[in-house]
Amino acid sequence: MFEALSSIPAGTQMVIAFFLLMAIGVPVAFSLGLSALFAMWLIGFGFDLAGDLIASGIAKYSLLAIPFFILAGALMGSLGIAERMIRFFRVLIGSLPGGMGVVGTVVCLFWGAVSGSGPASVAAIGPMLIRAMEEDGYSRPFAAGLVSTGAAFSIVIPPSIGLVIFGVIAETSISDLFIAAIIPGAFMGLTMLAVLPLAGRGQTGARGRAALDRLSPDPYAGQSYPSRLWHSFRDSFWGLLTPVVILGGIYSGIFTPTEAALVATVYALAVGGIVYRTLTVKGLYESLADAASSSAVVMMVVAYASLFGWVVTVEDLVGSYSTALLGLSDKGAVILIVIMLILLIAGMFMDAVTVMFISLPIFMPVVRELGWDPVWFGVLTMVNLAIGLITPPVGINLYVAANVTKLSIERVAKGALPFLLASLVGLAVVAMFPELSLYLVRALGG
Repeated sequence: MFEALSSIPAGTQMVIAFFLLMAIGVPVAFSLGLSALFAMWLIGFGFDLAGDLIASGIAKYSLLAIPFFILAGALMGSLGIAERMIRFFRVLIGSLPGGMGVVGTVVCLFWGAVSGSGPASVAAIGPMLIRAMEEDGYSRPFAAGLVSTGAAFSIVIPPSIGLVIFGVIAETSISDLFIAAIIPGAFMGLTMLAVLPLAGRGQTGARGRAALDRLSPDPYAGQSYPSRLWHSFRDSFWGLLTPVVILGGIYSGIFTPTEAALVATVYALAVGGIVYRTLTVKGLYESLADAASSSAVVMMVVAYASLFGWVVTVEDLVGSYSTALLGLSDKGAVILIVIMLILLIAGMFMDAVTVMFISLPIFMPVVRELGWDPVWFGVLTMVNLAIGLITPPVGINLYVAANVTKLSIERVAKGALPFLLASLVGLAVVAMFPELSLYLVRALGG
């Protein structure tokens, strides 16, 4: 047995060890680090090299965007900025056909983009939206499935931490990735709305809006619709301006995506402290603590992935694996389907950051060889990995929703099934029509 193992290249043994460690429950970051150290020992490199590799892996200017975008999202939640924006969406679209289902979809997509984390979005706003949707005639599993799906697509909609990571790994313009993701992100939201007529609601939207008002009181309840709309818009104006400030500043050249993360943080502090006057020492401390905890999880994966990536390079796994992938077929469409299947399956079991660090060094040479646009491929990768968050048996958003609703994972998965099928159709459209992703980039001169 040991002779058979010794004949396997160290890089391949590292990949096998990584999946074995994952299978026995070792956290992703440590699975990456331990498997990489094992391969380094097999190759004969000293472990003293590991510290330098980890330091160089995280000492990248672009990665500064991650903690600051996370902090900006935490501040927008704790300072009441996001709550005011959610209230505006409730007034604006709550009376449309679909009622609270439409509100839930828009709020999930928006809040997910603010928080930067699909599971965190489910936990934060899931209880409020699911209860309101139930009182609006939706079943609890269906409502849980909608919230899980909407939160999953937070990694597609800019400013997306996933797109920042992709840009760093693939050496692709993060600004172009942000712009390219706008239309596909909105399109995936439309696929969710297309599912709502299948829900079989039996009540009007008024009960759901009333339920949401009890959970999050509307200070303008009882006023006429135009009055409520105006007041809610006025209250939420500075929050609604956030994406305009971030994306407008990036694409006008005023600041880079990394600087935009710091601008978003300062902007959230200014709005909360000066405009709304909701900034407190306790709230600031809690936001900093939450952001530090979330950032540490992501950066640990990045740090240990640098070791993993070094072994991949030394052992030339990129060359051998990408050559094997190109050898599957002489048709680019077949290779693209294989890549998409790999990403979907990997996304069921691992977080998006880990999947990208493992797979992109292998996929990007294939992308370049076949002449695909890396910006389009980046958006396609994000959509793939978002769908993995709601795909049984391990879609993590489903587990969080099951915990929130006290339902079994099977029932939540069944409720999410219509959204999963619609999302796969949306994925196929994004794959078949690259212009959906590239139109805005080209129109804006990217």
